[in-house]
Amino acid sequence: MPTEITHRQRVLAVLLGLACHVAFGFAVWKMFWGIESGMSGGRGSLTGLWALAANCALLFQFVVLHSFLLSKIGRRLLAKLGGTRGNELTTTLFTLVASVQLIAVFELWSPSGIEIFHYHTEGQVAALVLYVSSWLLLGRAMYDAGFQLQTGMLGWWAISRGRRPSYPPMPTTGTFRLVRHPIYLAFALILWTSPSGTLDHLLMAALWTIYLVFGPMLKERRFEEFFGDTFRAYKARTPYFFPVRRR
Repeated sequence: MPTEITHRQRVLAVLLGLACHVAFGFAVWKMFWGIESGMSGGRGSLTGLWALAANCALLFQFVVLHSFLLSKIGRRLLAKLGGTRGNELTTTLFTLVASVQLIAVFELWSPSGIEIFHYHTEGQVAALVLYVSSWLLLGRAMYDAGFQLQTGMLGWWAISRGRRPSYPPMPTTGTFRLVRHPIYLAFALILWTSPSGTLDHLLMAALWTIYLVFGPMLKERRFEEFFGDTFRAYKARTPYFFPVRRR
């Protein structure tokens, strides 16, 4: 580390970590019930085309900023926001920003109130089981990828203990043995297994699924830079998005 970590820096790191985890927990809660209810709980009051435009803007702001902050320029920006220990706190800051983005999507959404189809009781129960199972798959995939890294704990926890963050190795075990991007796959399953058939839900599922399928291509470029031949060998033997083995 460039200098010894001061008591003030440790305290600030802990406070940042607290803000990160509160935002992360609230974002998960809003996302779970928001998608489950078909986006009917949004506080937005727009109607018609204005509502459609605003809702699409909410969806795109998450995709665009999320991808930007994972780029080299985005990571440098996060490091500057983190001050003296910015380089060590980028994972915490990234999770905090992503959580706030998700909260904005579900809080500011303007519900249309239009139902496309309606599940019968048995169908709702089956969809709910699949929905919860998709969330469990997401939790397992995040654990396999490094739970501290995925939840933003890695950065602030290391600073609070006076250490440099120790990043986990490239994930290849657990769900990552089945596909290269199990987190994105689980997110897509969450979107499509919701026991709701509203127009709002279908709009979100359709637009975000496009990102979930093609967005990891940018991630793979970064992994090739970081891990080189190790990632290329992993890429050659592991399916991209669906767990279907190639001959």
